Amino acid sequence: MPFGRAVRTWFQISLQTFGGPAGQIAVMQRALVEEKRWIGQQRFNHALSYCMLLPGPEAQQLAIYIGWLLNGTRGGLVAGTLFVLPGVLALLALSVIYVAYGSTTAVTALLAGLAPAVLAIVAQAVIRVARRSLVHPALIALAVAAFVALAFLAVPFPVVIAVAALVGWLLHRCAPDVLRKGNGRGKEDGRTPLIPDDALHHAQPTWRHAVKVLAVGLVVWGLPLAAVVALTGTGSVFTAQGLFFSGTALVTFGGAYAVLAFVAQRAVETYGWLGPSEMVRGLALAETTPGPLIMVVQFVAFLGAYRDPGGLDPWAAAFLGALLTTWVTFVPCFIFIFLGAPHVERLRGNAAISAALTGITAAVVGVIANLALYFAVHTLFARTHAESWGPIHLQVPEWGSVRFLALGIAVAALLAIFQLGWPVLRTLGACAALGLLAALVGIPVS
Repeated sequence: MPFGRAVRTWFQISLQTFGGPAGQIAVMQRALVEEKRWIGQQRFNHALSYCMLLPGPEAQQLAIYIGWLLNGTRGGLVAGTLFVLPGVLALLALSVIYVAYGSTTAVTALLAGLAPAVLAIVAQAVIRVARRSLVHPALIALAVAAFVALAFLAVPFPVVIAVAALVGWLLHRCAPDVLRKGNGRGKEDGRTPLIPDDALHHAQPTWRHAVKVLAVGLVVWGLPLAAVVALTGTGSVFTAQGLFFSGTALVTFGGAYAVLAFVAQRAVETYGWLGPSEMVRGLALAETTPGPLIMVVQFVAFLGAYRDPGGLDPWAAAFLGALLTTWVTFVPCFIFIFLGAPHVERLRGNAAISAALTGITAAVVGVIANLALYFAVHTLFARTHAESWGPIHLQVPEWGSVRFLALGIAVAALLAIFQLGWPVLRTLGACAALGLLAALVGIPVS
């Protein structure tokens, strides 16, 4: 594939990646499999299965993988970078607007309309993943168990994911019929793709290659964080953000929706970088920009660093925190693909890997449902309080503090998505307009 042509195509794809991972994967499917025929359907599905098994945004990792197949290492670097670059720039601009003008009536009204719409979008994600993943009662039970563990028992997110992978593997060993699904080959139009489904990539999985990728990747990943620690100290907000989001990048199985409850809990309750309602607003802003939804961590870091800049100018601190967080979040994706892709090319159809992936994906349904519960409680109610009964821990809303405007917009968003079939951007635009309309007629929007 001519490199210049590939770069132009990846740039065009990067401007269309709205609507979460499902929409982003669909864009690549249409452009690369159906229209250009650069890659076959089976090859596309195989790459996607590996990316879903990894921590991090699977859509960006899929772009890196296919870029690597087409043009080697430089192709993967360009595809992965372009996939996130428009979103990085757009969300930085929105973060600046939020901090500078967030207290104005117009911006407050817009966010008051966007935040409830997020509830409908997350609910749609739960249903989409459930329909694809929960093909047997045992997998439904695994999803329910994951939801209960997170929502009521405060089990750490990485533990839930690890147990889900183990359960998937055990089901493969003890009850393989549970995991039996269709071959997922999809429809082909008869044209031979540039990369045939049965072709092997020329790269050989060697120890020398693995050591080289790890050495270079870890230096590139860790050097900016090490510099920040040396310059600002171990107690700075930048060090805390860099270390936290570096760790998060290694446990974000199942995409952004699956890990956002974990990020929200730590960012809000442990570090105090922003409030619960601001976390929902950040996700709403991330929904309006192209690229992976995990980009919301950039908004979280921007606000946290702005409010605790140390000895720096608040705006300089905000940009430093946001860019450092973006770096440590997305660089591992390149390491995972360049390290594992040569092996994965020779492990097609591995039943054990597929079984672990199936277990994780089933648990992700419960994880996303927990995120929906978290956002619903903090969006629809102004006040909550903690309750504990033995091992059970809950955030209970105060029913007298219900936000009726948010409730009405959330219902409208649900109808738009599930009854009218509106896409995400149209739904967000309509809900933002409802927020503005409420402000114009005098309805409180704060």
